[in-house]
Amino acid sequence: MNTIMTAPAVTGAPRLLLRLEGLALFILGTGAYSQTGLSWWLYALLFFSPDLSFAGYMAGPRAGAAIYNAAHTILGPAILLGAGLMLNAPLFLGTAAVWAAHIGFDRMLGYGLKYATAFSDTHLGRIGRNRAGA
Repeated sequence: MNTIMTAPAVTGAPRLLLRLEGLALFILGTGAYSQTGLSWWLYALLFFSPDLSFAGYMAGPRAGAAIYNAAHTILGPAILLGAGLMLNAPLFLGTAAVWAAHIGFDRMLGYGLKYATAFSDTHLGRIGRNRAGA
């Protein structure tokens, strides 16, 4: 008998709350960026740059998930924000804000952190054509 293994994913009200958190992070990150005085062209340029981590999937799903997740967790923007505050560096602050806004945008749309099983397996559920519970 063939058994299809699926990655665990949050469902129901907790999933909705995580997506609403994503919306809040997107709005707050964009609002924080607006306070830096940096160009909105830079915002547009940086907004999708974390998605370059997709290239990690050329090394396979395990490496791809690790690289993608490293670029899509709040830890990176938090460290950059701390450095920006300590160094009084608006570019660091703006980059951290855009990075956080991108992560929030992804979460709001249901794109979660990846499991090593497949790109479409995320902590917020399956994405793509064969998604469940989207």
